[in-house]
Amino acid sequence: MVVAERGLPDQKQNEKFAPVNDPEDARFGKMKSDEVIGIVPCGGLGSRIAPAPCSKEIFPVGIWQAADGSPRPKVVSHYLLEKFRYGGVRKTIFILRKGKWDIPEYYGDGSYFDMNIAYLVALLPYGPPYTVDQAYPFVRHVNIAFGFPDILLDPPDAYKRALQRLAATRSDLVLGLYRSRDILHSDMIAVDRQGRVREIELRPSKTKRTIGWMFAVWTPTFTEFLHEYLKTPRTNAQLPGAQLPMELTMGHIIQAALCEDIVVQSVRFCRHRYLDIGTADGLRQISADLRVSR
Repeated sequence: MVVAERGLPDQKQNEKFAPVNDPEDARFGKMKSDEVIGIVPCGGLGSRIAPAPCSKEIFPVGIWQAADGSPRPKVVSHYLLEKFRYGGVRKTIFILRKGKWDIPEYYGDGSYFDMNIAYLVALLPYGPPYTVDQAYPFVRHVNIAFGFPDILLDPPDAYKRALQRLAATRSDLVLGLYRSRDILHSDMIAVDRQGRVREIELRPSKTKRTIGWMFAVWTPTFTEFLHEYLKTPRTNAQLPGAQLPMELTMGHIIQAALCEDIVVQSVRFCRHRYLDIGTADGLRQISADLRVSR
C-alpha cells in the first residue's frame, strides 16, 4: 500500500552496482542525483518494550510547539524528521509492518510536520534490509537518508554533515559514527585516517572498538547493491537448517558491501550522544532527562 582492506575500488568494479537513467543501458556507470529521500523502517515488533500502547515509532517523548503556537506531544520519530529537514530532506517514506496503521493516522501526508510523507507496507519479514528494499522502485535513482525511528541523535545538523561528506568524498555510503553505549546492540566500526570504513563487527559480545554507527546516507549505487544482494536467500528462515542468521541487519549489508569494494566513508559525532528509546533502559533515561515521574 502506498499512501501518498581490499584497496581503492576502480570504476569497473563499481559499475555492476551502478544504476543509470535508462534501464536499457543498465550498469554502465554511476547515476548522479541531487535529490535525497528519507527512509524510515517501521517493520519491527517492538518486543523490547512490549506491551506498548502504540507503535514505538510514535511513542511520545517530549513536547513541541506547533505552527499555531500551541504545545503538542512530540513522538520519537518526529526528532528524526527534524534532522532530515535540517539536512535538506523534504520527502520521507515510512515502511510499515502490517498493523502499524497508527503511524499514517498520526502523520497523515506530513504537511503538519513540514514534510512530504508516503507509506509502504513491508512484505518480507527477514529483517530491516528487506524492509528498506521495499522502497527500491521508488528511490532507486535518488540519494537516501536512512534513520532508525526509535533512536534520538545529536547534533541537529547530523544528516547535513553526512550528506556533505557523501558529496565531498564521492563515496557510495556514509555512516554516522558515535561512541557506543551498548556493544551488544551496536555494530562496531574500524576506520582509517581518512575516515574510510575498513571493517564492521556485527554486534560483538566483546571488542576493543568503541565506535558504532547510528544512521547512514547513501547513493543509488548502494541502493542497487542492496537490492541485488537480497535476490539470494540469506537467512535461516528462508533456508531452514542452513548456517545462516535468523534475520539480516543493515550491518550485514554494509559488511557485504565492504567485501565488494563499495566505498564506505564516515562522519564522527563522538562528542555527541544518541539514545535508543526502543529499550526499557532508553525509556528510563528519556524520562529522567525530561523530569517525568513514573
